Amino acid sequence: MASYGYIISARVEPLQSEIANLRGIATSIISDALGRDLVAKQILPINKSPISICANAFTVKVRSGDNLMIHKALQLIQPGDALVIDGNGDMDRALFGEILMMIAKKRGAVACVVNGAVRDIDAFDREEFPCWAKSISLRGPFKDGPGTINEPVIIGDMLVHPGDIILGDLDGVIAIPRRLAQEAVKLGKAKVAQEVSTIQSILDGTYDDSWVDRTLKEKGAL
Repeated sequence: MASYGYIISARVEPLQSEIANLRGIATSIISDALGRDLVAKQILPINKSPISICANAFTVKVRSGDNLMIHKALQLIQPGDALVIDGNGDMDRALFGEILMMIAKKRGAVACVVNGAVRDIDAFDREEFPCWAKSISLRGPFKDGPGTINEPVIIGDMLVHPGDIILGDLDGVIAIPRRLAQEAVKLGKAKVAQEVSTIQSILDGTYDDSWVDRTLKEKGAL
């Protein structure tokens, strides 16, 4: 359904196998494995308690300070989705708070990522609902529109398409493009094994950091 300024597109079915295989892998691991560019800049965890999610991106784009289309998105969201809201990075009015969080949780959403402000932050910890946002603001939103649902959005300079995989933890949040999902699983698991080996070598005293001096010599610094 579409009209000027309002677009509601169909939900993209999630990559269930890839989501299952990526669940529990750190954001930093996948970011490193895929070139260190997949990161939502200045979008940080709101929760004080540990959080970790891997889920399907359900995207919403709204006018700065307006959450009408978020209310509509919550009528359409399905279990396992992460609500990804592009509020243009505006920090003046909260787009998402306790009421919307409770609706989202009741309808099976597993997290919320907001390029903008949120409020009622104690409720996110109380309900164990993960949330990442640019800021906190107690000021409430307008409810006029326009906006889009299940169209590409920008979250902290990171492009997110509907159906991308959202991976988030206390370090931040990244979106894995669908075309890179299988590669992310492969490279991510290899990177985990590599880091486990490196940490073990530190613990047992066999860690080799000779590459540091080699690199400096190549650069003429030694």
